[in-house]
Amino acid sequence: MEGTVKWFNARKGYGFIMPEGTEDEESKENDIFVHYSAIKGEDDEFKTLYEGDRVKFEVQEGEKGPQAANVEVIESAGRQSQSGGYFY
Repeated sequence: MEGTVKWFNARKGYGFIMPEGTEDEESKENDIFVHYSAIKGEDDEFKTLYEGDRVKFEVQEGEKGPQAANVEVIESAGRQSQSGGYFY
């Protein structure tokens, strides 16, 4: 399955993916929960996603509903600055 990262909080380590084909971007009912541990990468690498990243993923049933697994970025939207345009 493919989708777009709706938002991801790197400090808390989770966010939501909007699956491809979801028509209403404001609706939350189709969003898929994603935890940083589901992001593919090196074990010692800081794993995060950015708003607008295109991702490929699998859906598994979690404790509170569907959640993403084996998340892989296929097109990066790039870093979004939270500091007025400066990266530290």
